[in-house]
Amino acid sequence: MSDSSPLPPVRLHSEAELARDALSTPLLARAARLARWAGPDTRVDAGGGLVDEQLPAAAELLGLTGDDAAADASEAWRVAVDTGLVEIVEEDEGTVAAGEELALLTSGSPHDVLAVWLGALDTLLADASVPDLDGLVDAVGEGGEVDFSSLDWDPEAEAEFLDGVLANLYLLTVNEDGPGDGPVPLPALAASMIVPSDMGEPTNDVLEQVSDAMMRLDDQFRLLAPVGIVEYQPVDEALMADFDEPADGSAPSVDETDVTRYGMVRLTPLGLYGLRARLQEAGFVAPAVGDLADKGADALLDGTSTFPQKAARAETEQWLANRQPLAAARELLAAARGADPGAPLRRLLCQQALSLVGGEAEPALREVLDDPELGGLARVWLSEYGASDVPAPSEDLVFWLTVDTVAAQLAAEGNSEELQALVEGLAQQHNGFFAAAWRVDHPATADVLEAMGRLHPDKRIAKEARKAAFKARSQQGS
Repeated sequence: MSDSSPLPPVRLHSEAELARDALSTPLLARAARLARWAGPDTRVDAGGGLVDEQLPAAAELLGLTGDDAAADASEAWRVAVDTGLVEIVEEDEGTVAAGEELALLTSGSPHDVLAVWLGALDTLLADASVPDLDGLVDAVGEGGEVDFSSLDWDPEAEAEFLDGVLANLYLLTVNEDGPGDGPVPLPALAASMIVPSDMGEPTNDVLEQVSDAMMRLDDQFRLLAPVGIVEYQPVDEALMADFDEPADGSAPSVDETDVTRYGMVRLTPLGLYGLRARLQEAGFVAPAVGDLADKGADALLDGTSTFPQKAARAETEQWLANRQPLAAARELLAAARGADPGAPLRRLLCQQALSLVGGEAEPALREVLDDPELGGLARVWLSEYGASDVPAPSEDLVFWLTVDTVAAQLAAEGNSEELQALVEGLAQQHNGFFAAAWRVDHPATADVLEAMGRLHPDKRIAKEARKAAFKARSQQGS
């Protein structure tokens, strides 16, 4: 994934909703409760963690029981320290006090609450990249330094792997062809990081790597679920157990066709917010629907040019909601003008946006009937809305609009099947199309004719298109 091309836009819940979600996550709720509990008698060690003697009381306060109670309480305390809910007053004595950030959870804005939650997320993601503590203790040398080679663990590579997995999960969630807000099978997510895109049948070695990655991710998602970034159904313990083969040679009954037993993970609305923030911090262009609502029509048409269809419509609807219909129509039409390479697609998006405005846009469309760049668009719109007295277009305008439409489709979809069908239809419906088309005074005429020559399946017609493109380039002096 390149950080230069925009990611698909995400639809986020409001900050107020997300802040409520953040406050109700188990980890942040525990951290806040410990921060309010801490007082003059609370003591921390040199690393800022609660001393062992106070962990049982902290676990009891949080209602934690079982073997992991002390560890979970310790983790909540570390989040409280890392996010500023607790401040260390005196390092030598190990005393603490409530931090300035604690008040933000009750009296701050939703944005303030989310900033604290993002700090908690950073702490958990760092923890998720660390191997089990038993192995870590064994790898500590005489000088107190960790021998990473003995752990077979590269901290930077491990963090990059988890970041990559989460980025893929984000892409799957926001992509219109993905599962949306549905869960993703853990094997598919692991394979997305391991199996090359051009590999047919994965080798046994690759499958083993995928299996290892699944086990790592299972541990990591179990750790991340309490911070609210994901909802996670862990891998079925029976699949990970080493079954002793019975004496009669029969094997334990395991339904390997039930993919849900191999783990299912879903990004929560809060997780989408958090991952988008991290992607933006890493330099990615990660738009959200609604970002353009207060921008001009030029920003709307340029911005939505890279959006999938549903997201573009949602963005346009939000933009229109803030404006009077007639004024919005005039602003859109003004932004659609131009002879630059992006202008045809802007006009196509303008036409789609105007279809959402309704009949109140009619005066604006009539005003541009004689405009050389917008007249064709206006006639199409007015005819579709059943307007009367729409002047018939000249033949020159029909050809200009045809070139403009194909140029827009090329910019939007590339060499798609839909565009190929359009090209075939044009050549079939207009006798002598190429003999006239190369004369069209449009900046994209030669490019459009070349594309038609590339896309048309009939070799004779494709050759005609290429000849027409040559003539157009000669006419344009290029």
